[in-house]
Amino acid sequence: MISDYYPLFAIFGLAVFVGFFVVGLGHAFGPRRPTQKKKMPYESGMVPYGQGRRKISVRYYLVAVLFILFDIEVIFVLPWAIVFREVGFAGFWLMVVFLVVLEVAFVYAWKKGALEWD
Repeated sequence: MISDYYPLFAIFGLAVFVGFFVVGLGHAFGPRRPTQKKKMPYESGMVPYGQGRRKISVRYYLVAVLFILFDIEVIFVLPWAIVFREVGFAGFWLMVVFLVVLEVAFVYAWKKGALEWD
């Protein structure tokens, strides 16, 4: 049983080896010419001002979590759409219930103003 996974382990090991090898080569043979400009933090080509640690509104994280939540909805709907004919009537109604629950959550978040960006 585990022998079926040997090719997968070999590919994963090769990928890890190549990654470390390439980074090591770049570190060993790459040019090192540190200057004051290179040591400055990069912010879209602009000279940074103020401290680097600013408070971010909780709304930012809320919108990010909602975005991930509704992306997961799409991740579940796509495979279901591919095997739609094989799942039959019961699979159809289970997906309808799933989508209704998610849409109720979406409408709730919308009405609470969680999607407003000020």
